Amino acid sequence: MDFEKAEYYENRELSWLEFNKRVLSEAKDKNIPLFERLKFLSITASNLDEFFMVRVASLRNMLEAGYEKKDIAGLKPSEQLELINEKAHEFVTAQYYTYNRSLVPLLEQNNIKILDGHEELNEEQKEFVEKFFKEEVYPVLTPMAVDSSRPFPLIRNKTLNIGALIQKKTNETEMEFATVQVPSVLPRIVRLPEREGTSVILLEEIIEMNLDKLFLNYNVICAYPYRIMRNSDFEIDEEETEDLLTEIQKQLKKRQWGAAIKLETEDTIDKRLLNILKKNLEISDEEIYYINGPLDLTFLMKMYALEGFEHLKAEKYVPQKPAGLNAEEDIFTQIKRNDILLHHPYETFEPVLELVRQAANDPQVLAIKQTLYRVSGNSPIISSLAQAAENGKQVTVLVELKARFDEENNIIWAKKLEKAGCHVIYGLVGLKTHSKITLVVRREEEGIVRYVHLGTGNYNDATAKLYTDIGLMTASNIIGEDATAVFNMISGYSEPLVWNKLTLAPIWLRNRFLYLINRETKYAKEGKPARIIAKMNSLCDKEIIAALYEASNAGVKIDLIVRGICSLIPGIPQVSENISVRSIVGNFLEHSRIYYFENNGNEEIYCSSADWMPRNLDRRVEILFPVEKTELKKELWHILDIELNDNVKSHIKQQDGSYVKADRRGKRAIDSQSIFCKEARDKVKFEVKPEKRRVFLPRFRK
Repeated sequence: MDFEKAEYYENRELSWLEFNKRVLSEAKDKNIPLFERLKFLSITASNLDEFFMVRVASLRNMLEAGYEKKDIAGLKPSEQLELINEKAHEFVTAQYYTYNRSLVPLLEQNNIKILDGHEELNEEQKEFVEKFFKEEVYPVLTPMAVDSSRPFPLIRNKTLNIGALIQKKTNETEMEFATVQVPSVLPRIVRLPEREGTSVILLEEIIEMNLDKLFLNYNVICAYPYRIMRNSDFEIDEEETEDLLTEIQKQLKKRQWGAAIKLETEDTIDKRLLNILKKNLEISDEEIYYINGPLDLTFLMKMYALEGFEHLKAEKYVPQKPAGLNAEEDIFTQIKRNDILLHHPYETFEPVLELVRQAANDPQVLAIKQTLYRVSGNSPIISSLAQAAENGKQVTVLVELKARFDEENNIIWAKKLEKAGCHVIYGLVGLKTHSKITLVVRREEEGIVRYVHLGTGNYNDATAKLYTDIGLMTASNIIGEDATAVFNMISGYSEPLVWNKLTLAPIWLRNRFLYLINRETKYAKEGKPARIIAKMNSLCDKEIIAALYEASNAGVKIDLIVRGICSLIPGIPQVSENISVRSIVGNFLEHSRIYYFENNGNEEIYCSSADWMPRNLDRRVEILFPVEKTELKKELWHILDIELNDNVKSHIKQQDGSYVKADRRGKRAIDSQSIFCKEARDKVKFEVKPEKRRVFLPRFRK
């Protein structure tokens, strides 16, 4: 059969929009505490912003360059943009329906009001707002009028602005356009005095109410908030660039000048004002989003942060100490005794921080090598690496400057590390280094011992409390040899003759995954045990999907746990009948990558920094590592077992590309994230009874 027909694949952008609908479904879920629902709605808005700045922008670039090549689903860039515009408008309508019809009434039921304009304020609140504007807001504002001597100003990307039509009091026949940016340095949510309950007002409302104070010699005819999204997708010709760091700094400044690709404004905006914005921003009608409510729903994350509403939030989870680690004993002794598997955020990220911290101050440690893709704003990892260099250790750090939207942060850290005496590598030409690996070289009685940490997630202590990831800490000699080879390749392009356990992209990882999938196909055709379970963030690589279709057609049972984009379509007769796809959307962002292959009863299980996407397999430095100790394999198996039986937070993909919540009628509720939290606290494993299983899972043999 031909498994590469366009109708067997879903467009990645439309699949992503389906993912954001799953996040929105959490905001709609009446079983979730109210403030958690606000948070999910905020996340959908943040997600959509990035989608437009990167993915829609990329398609616009293709269109302008005359690029006509179809994607794996047979769609040209122009056709993709047309479908995206249609679906995105529907999605924004659904967002504000959820906000206006569901969340705002529930807030009011809980005595929390988001006040809208001057008419809703009582006298005490009006006095407060006037004083707040005069003392806190007015000094920060910069109103800008547009006339023959003052051109239309640069409207910065993602900023909230108020556009107005104004008229000189001495000349009431001519109107002028004026705009003022809502300052991001001030809190957008302003809490108002209230005798009972809680009332807040948005900063833009306060500014709108006081616009006449900004244009003293004018009458304000009308005023409306608006917001634009700009093309933030920049490409760098690394072959022609002499200094990557300097070039990226230049490109970051250009982001604010990118072409406008989306305009958001109130749905009641004056047509005269709208036409001025359309003309000067060069925006088409399809790119305008008319909003029935406050622009930029990310403000709801600030609502979530308001104090005094813990009863409307989920219980805060504190990551637990891993059962196999003892704080009284040094980390090196414990890793040397046994490989350690970490499951974040259920288990704390502290052992990873401690590994680097102890290495920095241990006189027996000779060298530390690490890759950094995204780190936190006040990273303890950076501090430890700088301390290690100051202590005279050899410290090599690859800081990936091309990590999208973290470029500026990473430039700051790279400079700090260089100043401390670290050898800093700014990524590789033409590739992003997305692998997560740390190598500590230590002199011990028996000689040099190498300690390695490999992970599926970033060395970011902040996101490690929010993202689910797997980490492996080992003193294995052969993995240590491979880790040394990885850093030698990164720093000096020195490739070893033989690799032991690690598989790298972009060199061998694609072929390795294809080999593992095709091996299961071969066993299925021979009537031998064959099974694939794969958990990842995204799946859109055509060659991998075609191999999975062939495996399914041969009889391999395939269960996929894909949080986001999934271009594979399950349930197609004679193509994907043996494939199921589920997506788990919960309080934590599912980020770990785990790959299981039954292998004729000799089960193999791997973790990786890579998804099954062309960018991960072909354009990034990624690592796939096996987990071979029986007890640790069982741990990973347990994770897959629980997630495949999740019937609370799982959404099951249908043949038409839509997702439906898992059916749990008559079944015990299984919420995988809640179970892992409870297990980490209680150190007792949850068992799914065989008769209750949604899928049959073989057991690891010793």
